[in-house]
Amino acid sequence: MPQRPAMMGEQAQVYTLEQMFRAAIAGQKAVAVWRLPLSDKVQACVQLGQQYTTGQPQLETSPFGFFFCPFQVSNQEQNIFIKGDIYLDGDTLAPAADAPQQQLQEFYTSLQEPPGINGWHTSTKPEDYTYQTEQGFITAVEKAVEAIQAEQMEKVVLSRNSLESLPEGFSPVAAFEDMAAAYPRAFVSLVSVPGVGTWMGASPEILVSINEQQVFHTMALAGTQTAVENVADAIWRQKEIEEQAMVERYILSCFKKLRLREYTEVGPKTIVAGNLMHLRTDFKVNLKDVHFPTLGTDMLELLHPTSAVCGLPKEPALAFILAHEGYNRSYYSGYLGPVNSTTGSHLYVNLRCMQLQQQQAILYAGAGITEASDPQKEWQETQHKMQTMGKVLDVIR
Repeated sequence: MPQRPAMMGEQAQVYTLEQMFRAAIAGQKAVAVWRLPLSDKVQACVQLGQQYTTGQPQLETSPFGFFFCPFQVSNQEQNIFIKGDIYLDGDTLAPAADAPQQQLQEFYTSLQEPPGINGWHTSTKPEDYTYQTEQGFITAVEKAVEAIQAEQMEKVVLSRNSLESLPEGFSPVAAFEDMAAAYPRAFVSLVSVPGVGTWMGASPEILVSINEQQVFHTMALAGTQTAVENVADAIWRQKEIEEQAMVERYILSCFKKLRLREYTEVGPKTIVAGNLMHLRTDFKVNLKDVHFPTLGTDMLELLHPTSAVCGLPKEPALAFILAHEGYNRSYYSGYLGPVNSTTGSHLYVNLRCMQLQQQQAILYAGAGITEASDPQKEWQETQHKMQTMGKVLDVIR
């Protein structure tokens, strides 16, 4: 069985999230903070060692910790695993049974020190950031529509980034708390790794989840429009309905590859995510009834990158993205989340996110392009999606 964090005993102590995060940054430790959808509980973990990169995640055999994985693994962006040597559950801080003792004592000592200035880890990789202009994005969408009309692919997801200034006195922990309050239905996260950088986000999309009742869950989430006051009044165009149906079919094709027939399917239904609405279909498998011990890992390998962030078929869509998107997605549209925690394993697609630099933040957003796409409307969709993080930057503590 995977080792779970030690939550009982004399070593459990009360500290704030701010203390834990600052101690991790000061000690050059990797730290992940998260809050699951519709939960009030904030959780966090810190790794005391310095080896973060890992291979393809194996959910069932992994120790407790937090995965942070890119859109595409490369020499620059690798899969990251933050082992939970220290675990924060609400306001209780406890070490794992196998946490290295000397480093553990040093970390506890740093927790007692007076707070310094707000800080976070930034990327040390030599990156030449490029940013997609409105015209550049519209041109890429036009080319994508032409390629779809020529039957080179059915759908492709094109994204872009934007540079925004951080407000004076910006605090990642305060921003995380603001996100958690503003987006109760989202998976809210703050991840900071030495040399890799710091990312924050509020994602609406489960990639692979297995809860403490051993229920596997994934979803087809696609189609976007501005939220209306009453969800029952939502009217979906054929373009969004077809886009969401493509994601559904892709998940069903993954089940078929695994010869899995025992699943429940609910949807599509309209859900609200911040200032936007999407169409969502939920797929669940009760692993107590279905003997499939590696379903989480197997589906993770098949799903990522999903048609909701890449396209269909996957190979030509990915080739189009790399040829026409015009920048490196890095960890945007990858996936992240805790594994083998007290609440199970929950990996989410890294959407509605931003990367923190010293004085600026890079915001990311994408849109699903089909034959019926209007380039100007797709640009507006990315603008609306960026507001999720933009509103966080507007809050000055």
